[in-house]
Amino acid sequence: MGTLKSNLNTSFFIGLAIGVVSPLLLLPIIVFILSQSYGQSFSYLWYQTLHFQEFMSRYLSLGLIGNLAWFYFFLNREQYFHTRGIIFGMLLYAPYMIYVNLERLF
Repeated sequence: MGTLKSNLNTSFFIGLAIGVVSPLLLLPIIVFILSQSYGQSFSYLWYQTLHFQEFMSRYLSLGLIGNLAWFYFFLNREQYFHTRGIIFGMLLYAPYMIYVNLERLF
């Protein structure tokens, strides 16, 4: 029980919150950049993102790349519980990504 308590501390949960929230905050920025590069309006791509799971899955996976910056930021400062939380937060998106991509196949 002592090792479980030492693995779950406030730094882990801060990293977990960063890992979960950061891609969601980056999502509008990614959609804006893609709308500029595709020559589409932001509202059109945002509508597609919110209403079609394939687009949400693609753009969220791009948003997860932004967690690498947080990961290396905390890794260089040797705050390993933060990095564990960020990794675990990224893994929480995996079931959704797998579900959406397998749904397309069937």
